[in-house]
Amino acid sequence: MRQLVLATTNRAKLREITSLLAGVDYELVTLDAWPDVAAPEETGATFGDNARLKALYYAAATGQFTVAEDSGLEIDALGGAPGV
Repeated sequence: MRQLVLATTNRAKLREITSLLAGVDYELVTLDAWPDVAAPEETGATFGDNARLKALYYAAATGQFTVAEDSGLEIDALGGAPGV
C-alpha cells in the first residue's frame, strides 16, 4: 500500500486529518517514522505558503506523498496580529 505522510507533530491536528482521510487508499504515516528529519523554517507570507513549503520539504525528505497544513489567528482589531 502507498504511504501518505501527515506532516505535523500536533496530535490534535493528526487526529483531525486522520479522520478527514479515513477510507483513502493510503497508509497514513506520521513524522515519527523519520525522527532525524528536522522541521523546516516557515518563511511563507501566508498560511497557505507555509503549508505548501512544509508539504514539499517533507515530500523531498521522505520520498513519499505528503500533506501539510498551517493555521493561526489573524484578528482584524489587532491589525491582523498575531498572524503568520
